[in-house]
Amino acid sequence: MPEGLAEIAPRGENGKIDTELERKEKLMIVSNANDAKKNKIETFPYKGKPYAVKNVWIQWLSQSGPQGSPDYGLRFFTIGPRGEIPIHNHFYVQTMYILSGRIAVFSHDPQTDERLEEKILGPNDFVFVPSMEPHSMRNLSDNEDVTFLCCIANIYEEDGV
Repeated sequence: MPEGLAEIAPRGENGKIDTELERKEKLMIVSNANDAKKNKIETFPYKGKPYAVKNVWIQWLSQSGPQGSPDYGLRFFTIGPRGEIPIHNHFYVQTMYILSGRIAVFSHDPQTDERLEEKILGPNDFVFVPSMEPHSMRNLSDNEDVTFLCCIANIYEEDGV
């Protein structure tokens, strides 16, 4: 297998690299976002409790690393009218690139959960969210979806850096 393929190759349920892809020595994975399974998100955990998510769907477009907590991922989100993702945080960093609609994005105080900042984003705007920063978001429209790409990556510090 060509070097580096192990990091991007899709894995089966057993965690092993797809052997057909390995046999073909295909270096790139090419697909269409319309072919990615669309999953409704019901809850997000935060500080040990599940919080309700309203009117939100996710499609995983690509990922690398362990299933369930990849080191890298590109996701396509759809937030329906007045939909929202409640306060949450995560180890990975993320960048959200807004494709359509208008969305309010909030940062929160890590100790009190109080909203610290609100930004209104629209098409071609993006936001970077650092690791472990509590944040939330809400679609501002009564009748239009918000769509965005969300790229995630785990950043590990090496000793001595």
